[in-house]
Amino acid sequence: MRDGRFRGVRITRRVVANPHFVIRAVECTDDHARWSPPETTSAAQMVLVRRGRFQLDSHGRRVTVDPTTGYLHPPGHETRFAHPAGGDMCTSITLPGDALMAGVEAARPLAVRVDARLELAHRTLLRTDADPAFAGVEAVVDLLRLALRRQPEETPAPGRHDLADRARDAMLADERGGTSLVALAHLLETSPSHLSRTFRHHEGMTISRYRNRVRISRALQRIDEGETNLASLTFALGFSDQAHFTRTMRRELGHTPGRVRALLTVNVETSTAQPRASRTARSRSA
Repeated sequence: MRDGRFRGVRITRRVVANPHFVIRAVECTDDHARWSPPETTSAAQMVLVRRGRFQLDSHGRRVTVDPTTGYLHPPGHETRFAHPAGGDMCTSITLPGDALMAGVEAARPLAVRVDARLELAHRTLLRTDADPAFAGVEAVVDLLRLALRRQPEETPAPGRHDLADRARDAMLADERGGTSLVALAHLLETSPSHLSRTFRHHEGMTISRYRNRVRISRALQRIDEGETNLASLTFALGFSDQAHFTRTMRRELGHTPGRVRALLTVNVETSTAQPRASRTARSRSA
């Protein structure tokens, strides 16, 4: 794209990734009305625009892509691009494998109508924290659910309550709360999207929020029983690092792990010291 007809650069930054999805922030400063050389992706991909606009051509079907219209195509589709209005900033979500592909292969490729709810989900997706295995996957399947709706208010029916119950049991039985949302869905013989939707409907919270609640409960128990090594506790509970552990505990409790450790240590010392003081007072009075 540097042959005189196509000017500008494309800057790509990987935001978050796991084996089932890759989210990239893309900034393109291209400025050309002619079509670029064809590009082909080996995996399904959805692209949503944050600022600016461009044109896309796929097998003769053309669409203007802007903050109100994104595009989605299955793997192997050839695309060309033009930027007659200047550059753009967009987000690409690539789906290698088939774990999150439910509904994508059957979808009519190309244009995706972006309403306000989908745009908000897109913008919050870029702020996904350091938990791609659960919170990241949930954010992606929510985005796909909104993108694949036939009507703005269309919502697929949730599953039975026992699916949510079995998900809770599986997370409570596993010391790490499950390895990932995809693995949990596979264990329960359902799709990540259906499991996420069903759990939220019956439990009133996302799976990632419930999993964090379980992990923070285990952290409180371990600290209350005398655990002082927060780095070791971070690893044992499956957090990616201490910063992630700290953010999660602050979000759930309003306190950092260090503050919680201090509070529980003070309470233990006070409770053990009071009986000792009482015995001393009784011996003096005797």
